[in-house]
Amino acid sequence: MAENAKWYVVHTYSGYENKVAATIEKAVENRKLQSLIHDVKVPTIVEEEIGADNVKKEVERKLFPGYVMIKMVMNDESWYIVRNTRGVTGFVGPESKPVPLSEEEVLAFGMEKPEINVAYAVDDSVRIVDGPLSGFIGNVDAIDTGKNMVRVIVSMFGRETPVELELDQVEPLE
Repeated sequence: MAENAKWYVVHTYSGYENKVAATIEKAVENRKLQSLIHDVKVPTIVEEEIGADNVKKEVERKLFPGYVMIKMVMNDESWYIVRNTRGVTGFVGPESKPVPLSEEEVLAFGMEKPEINVAYAVDDSVRIVDGPLSGFIGNVDAIDTGKNMVRVIVSMFGRETPVELELDQVEPLE
């Protein structure tokens, strides 16, 4: 996280989340306030839904309807810009005093991804250190840092078996 910028939660009228986010982003651009307001997000999740015609389709739903997350440096100017945006009813906190999210909350809500340093590469030998295959040794087949996944080829029962794990579930062999 940046030195002064923290994530704050803003309450909006239900259904106005995207409009509020777009209006704040436009105000930041017009007034050149990128140093104060860094990011505006409406947390969503994509779910599969089966419609009346038995067809699967992906639907994007808001995780927190009526709320917008804003990463900003809190001062009078940034508070005024956000608070006086049409559709905003106030900041989340006691007596509408803005309270920043903790780092644990930011990571839990997926607002920012922690930096993971991968100490191994494709074709390196690694040891699985977590999960049901803990202790197994295999070779890295593929690494996808965006999805936080690594595919390791492990020999089980005399067969080469690909296993998908999270990046921190394996460590390089010394």
